[in-house]
Amino acid sequence: MAVRAVRGAVQLERDEAEHMHGQVSELLTALLERNSLAVDDLISVIFTATPDLHSDFPAVAARRLGIVDVPLVCAQELDIEGAMPRVVRILAHVESELPKSEIGHVYLGAAAALRKDIAQ
Repeated sequence: MAVRAVRGAVQLERDEAEHMHGQVSELLTALLERNSLAVDDLISVIFTATPDLHSDFPAVAARRLGIVDVPLVCAQELDIEGAMPRVVRILAHVESELPKSEIGHVYLGAAAALRKDIAQ
């Protein structure tokens, strides 16, 4: 079984905890489904949030989904002028039989503009 990295992002409409939880849950679920992954396939997940998000930790959404025995960490993105606001990004390390070329990265809504080359 190979270790693969899966990326994803979503832009929030507003900085509210429940909205963040819902959007991050949708992103995590889509990431798992697109790559035919189970929670047991997760090794670790890194969440980043743009500096304008303060309402909660994105990892709370993962815990609410039942991802309780996977190491999670949250960090803040660089504060770059002109960067897309209110974005949560995910970098998940997973065990998968998929080759790198078949990993499906997930960019929801307006966040698809961040990686037009790999957004599906």
